[in-house]
Amino acid sequence: MLRTRSVLLSSIRHKHGKTHWSQINKKQFTKDRALDNFDDFYGQVFGNRWKSIRVALLTEHKYMAMVNQFGDTEKTIASLVADGAINVRDIYNAKKQFLTDGNKDMFSDDKVFKLEQTIESFVENQQRQEVDRLYNNDAPEIMTRSPELNEEQPSVDYKKSLNQTLQDNTEMDFQRLIDPNLGTSALHEFVPATKLKGMEDFVLESEHYKYYSNNADFPINIEMDNHFEIPEYLNIFSYERGNVSDFRSPRSCSTGVLSHFLLDGASILPALALDVQPGDRVLDACAAPGGKSLLLLQTLRPGTLVCNDVQESRVNRIKKLMHSYFYDFGDSRKKERCFITQSDARDLQEYEMYDRILVDVPCTTDRHSLMENDNNIFKPSRVKERLRLPELQAGILANCLKLLRPGGTLVYSTCSLSPVQNDGVVHMALTNVFNDTGMTVTIKDLSLVMQPFSDTYKFAHSNTLKYGQLVLPFLPANFGPMYFCKLVRTN
Repeated sequence: MLRTRSVLLSSIRHKHGKTHWSQINKKQFTKDRALDNFDDFYGQVFGNRWKSIRVALLTEHKYMAMVNQFGDTEKTIASLVADGAINVRDIYNAKKQFLTDGNKDMFSDDKVFKLEQTIESFVENQQRQEVDRLYNNDAPEIMTRSPELNEEQPSVDYKKSLNQTLQDNTEMDFQRLIDPNLGTSALHEFVPATKLKGMEDFVLESEHYKYYSNNADFPINIEMDNHFEIPEYLNIFSYERGNVSDFRSPRSCSTGVLSHFLLDGASILPALALDVQPGDRVLDACAAPGGKSLLLLQTLRPGTLVCNDVQESRVNRIKKLMHSYFYDFGDSRKKERCFITQSDARDLQEYEMYDRILVDVPCTTDRHSLMENDNNIFKPSRVKERLRLPELQAGILANCLKLLRPGGTLVYSTCSLSPVQNDGVVHMALTNVFNDTGMTVTIKDLSLVMQPFSDTYKFAHSNTLKYGQLVLPFLPANFGPMYFCKLVRTN
């Protein structure tokens, strides 16, 4: 007689693969970390305006087309005009004439830096939270600002209001500004506490804010700049504000080079602000991938242009770009005018050799950080590198000022919204170079000469910046971000 045994059946839950939607939804990508960081910091810096900036940053940015002078120039221009593009020079000159005739000013020509309130309390609060998380609420007390400096401020909950219309955000929230008298500790971005390999067990990222001070320990001379031009041989085309049409891809010309180069429209401003004159010896200190160097060469003005970068791969990108837009680029006669070098810009030693220097430093590249996971500065493995960015930037800027001849011009730029990497680094570098060498610098205020671009770009209000100009991403004119500051060495 056969006896049957009862079998107990139990359900087994199998784990989903890494590519399953349930696993993907749980994963925080590097670009998500970047967005969280920007939401915390930029939400406080820009207030209500951050909502519209945020939407624009997460949307494909707008391009301009720079015509290659060494290709079929007239044919390329005709093609761009037929597609509805407009020469940026014509846009600038027409608006300039309108402002001159109507005597209309977008900015006051007696600019005053008046950031009356501060986000310093925000930084202190985040530092307290970091310590609490690390020590299970057994944290030592952190000094807070005195009550008279820590007045109650209305909070801005941007996350709850992201679904409001963009029309609500046309004005800057001046409740979230920075008081220069309280130091640049206000000019800092918060990132959660992170465990770093190779360093102490835990590092409070807010600690790196202590490197910045806004004390007036060097002579500050700021002059209004009244000169700006787009060289006659330089032809850059853009679609009008609100038109998001795509440019045609560059085509091969009869000379074998490409017809035009596409670049973020805000990228032209630092190179144009450099105001290169015929015969100038010019250095592009951090040149890769080479778009700004290409623009400088297209003006036909530099006597010599040195394109430098630190990594071999980046130097190779510059070489590849130049070969695509200049026939016989390896010809010895062309090599006499354009040199491509590989070096850390902090180690360059051609002191007082250059008439013009462009310093487009490595930065958090905000738009890339939000759109791409690859090569993203917000990767956990790159935390140490990101924390040291302002130090790196200030080191590059300070050394490049020494490479500038007295009376020469330097333009510092980033593609970041961070006040630390922008005005903060300029201040830090000027302090260091004055303490080391006694060098003094005049900062050129570009507010007035940027007015004719008011229909092309969305600028941050001049009173929210101490030294430079900042192009804000904005859906109808989705260029940038791009910060740039013009400096002239005086001794």
